[in-house]
Amino acid sequence: MKLTEFGLIQKYFAQQYVPADHVVKGVGDDCAIIMPPQGTQLAVSIDTLIEGVHFPVNAPPHQLAQRALAVNLSDLAAMGATPSWFLLALSLPKVDPYWLEQFSMGLSQLAGEFACPLVGGDTTRGKLSITIQVGGFARANQLITRDGASPGDDVYVTGYLGDSAVALNIINKKLSVVDETVESYL
Repeated sequence: MKLTEFGLIQKYFAQQYVPADHVVKGVGDDCAIIMPPQGTQLAVSIDTLIEGVHFPVNAPPHQLAQRALAVNLSDLAAMGATPSWFLLALSLPKVDPYWLEQFSMGLSQLAGEFACPLVGGDTTRGKLSITIQVGGFARANQLITRDGASPGDDVYVTGYLGDSAVALNIINKKLSVVDETVESYL
């Protein structure tokens, strides 16, 4: 049986999320309706991940879903906003029930951890591409912006910058693990 766009959304995405109090209308209508809590500002971020560019072909769908949402959640965290909702635009080369089940489970799991429900989105046929837009709230005038730093402030970065780019290049065989150019990335 061929799954329609609305059938796909209903089967894999609509039932996985319980909207929060501020979500007036979620998945299934032309638009989501969000009621910002009084005295808050809305912070919004969006990222697109494209197969072969941002993640390897045949990446595990569960991990891929979590990564796609996590990159957006980290943007909210960087600004001091609490995650509130997200939208998903998903381009698929074909309908693969196993892939969709794993992907939606991974997405639902991370969204549940952060009380950040899916409120809508779009599905299309095409090269695998995942776009997620997140929204979060912070008390009015409390968001942390990049221009908020002053000369003399300390700025800290953790982890190793560029690791994911190096790993993707190794997976895509653009670099060898023993290649001297790997050293230049580290």
